Amino acid sequence: MQAEAIQRAAVFGAGTMGHGIAQVLAQCGITTHLFDVDQAAADRGLAAITANLDKGVARGKVSEEDREAALGRLVATCDQDQALEGAELAVEAIPERMELKRSLFERLGQLPASALLATNTSSLSVTEIAAAAAHPERVVGMHFFNPVHIMKLVEVVRGEASSEEAVQCALDLARRMGKTPIDVRDAPGFASSRLGIAIGLEAMRMVEEGVASAEDIDTAMTLGYGFPMGPLRLTDLVGLDVRLAIAEYLESTLGPRFAPPRILRDKVAAGELGKKSGRGFHDWSAS
Repeated sequence: MQAEAIQRAAVFGAGTMGHGIAQVLAQCGITTHLFDVDQAAADRGLAAITANLDKGVARGKVSEEDREAALGRLVATCDQDQALEGAELAVEAIPERMELKRSLFERLGQLPASALLATNTSSLSVTEIAAAAAHPERVVGMHFFNPVHIMKLVEVVRGEASSEEAVQCALDLARRMGKTPIDVRDAPGFASSRLGIAIGLEAMRMVEEGVASAEDIDTAMTLGYGFPMGPLRLTDLVGLDVRLAIAEYLESTLGPRFAPPRILRDKVAAGELGKKSGRGFHDWSAS
């Protein structure tokens, strides 16, 4: 299991994270099948990758040759068998629901024992996900950040059964993709989600209490603390529904300090999910 030897990958889930992961895999020379249960969703993921690469060309960050080469390595499909055929790497980026992830990892057991299996979960137990696989020792967490083609960090998460070989392969693969990996033990929220959600939830409580507007809270953190993006704008990009699910999971595992504030529950119930719905803590209707 050597990262430099991986030539073919399958990414499951063509949403924001999945298509971003597929893009960086293709850009580092790996033929990648981007799978979604609906062909239209898979095609939208491929279209988003194309748009990202086009922007890269326009900004002088990606050459025309590299754009064409990356797109030539990508296949959008709703055929799971096609996606898995010959894959030496499988990355799961489906919704944050344990039963869905475990079901997929049961299926991934058909891959050769040398294949690396990775979950992009941002908070769920890698150990519990891996337990559904035929070879849990080859399962690791690879938690990417949005937007994947820009953000440099990858959390490589060690499940209880993860082999040293699998962890090292994931670390090396992240570097091959031009990322900076960190090595994290499997614990609720890992390192980044646990800290990030704590700041985000407190920012939401401040809005709820009328301490300051969402815009001013974000400005406080970007100009006062050097954050590249305020916690509420980041919440809008991640999705309020996603943040709610993470908070509920952390509350159940780490205690009431991670309890979601009422404002978050109310916004999700009202369909204000962030950028993807046009409104969250900020107005994205003009975006």
